[in-house]
Amino acid sequence: MNDAIDSREKALKTVILEAGQLALNHFHQRDPQEISLKGAQDFLTEADGLVENLIRDSICKQFPQDVVFGEESGGFNTDSDYLWIVDPIDGTANFARGIDHFCVTIALVYRAETLLGAIYNPVTDELYLARKGYYALKNQSPLHIAKTAHIASSSFELGWSTRVSQQRYLSAIDNLLTLGTNIRRGASGALALAWVAEGRTDGYAELHMNAWDCLAGLLLVREAGGYTGTYPQNFDEIRFGGPVFAAAPGVAQSLADALDIPLLSQQ
Repeated sequence: MNDAIDSREKALKTVILEAGQLALNHFHQRDPQEISLKGAQDFLTEADGLVENLIRDSICKQFPQDVVFGEESGGFNTDSDYLWIVDPIDGTANFARGIDHFCVTIALVYRAETLLGAIYNPVTDELYLARKGYYALKNQSPLHIAKTAHIASSSFELGWSTRVSQQRYLSAIDNLLTLGTNIRRGASGALALAWVAEGRTDGYAELHMNAWDCLAGLLLVREAGGYTGTYPQNFDEIRFGGPVFAAAPGVAQSLADALDIPLLSQQ
């Protein structure tokens, strides 16, 4: 088992850097005419497909028995014990508008359990890596969750999703502001989770999030000492998504209660 994960860990580190470089090249050469919409505020660029294809081809060549589930090309099934979940560009709206806050993110799931995660912002050359039970790193330095203990001094990021009602989202904002936390939004859920793991912010939540946006980041947060919500727990949740929560231990319970998102009980 360890040998199998070791080989995939090595491949993950290589392919995410290659994918990030391809994304960066297209970011610098982007053409507004190449941008389309999959849905309301759901952007798609030519780079999304090209980066995902690079990742898929590399993984399938090295591990033909594994399954790759990508945001753009799908491919979800449970025929293999190993499922790679890929978002070629998280923060596509930022990417499309020339804002350098986006990333490539990849997670390796073994029998519905996330074992490896990687998030890479190629503009800033920040590479976040996590392995379950071993480490959470940024550019080879250990990550540590914030020690914030008081809501009044906390900074929280809240993602937005068209899959929940506007009223549910506005109620969440109201509850958070009533607690006294500062709210921000960077428009990349994967990087938001990485920032929680790094201690740049104290928490992140999104009322509905797809697996490709969050699995790597949730693993990073847990391995850095943070608390997360109960998602994901099985293949149905991995396939269809759900509410996501991550926070520093000192403020996690209050923030989770305000959002009505249960914490993972094992922590």
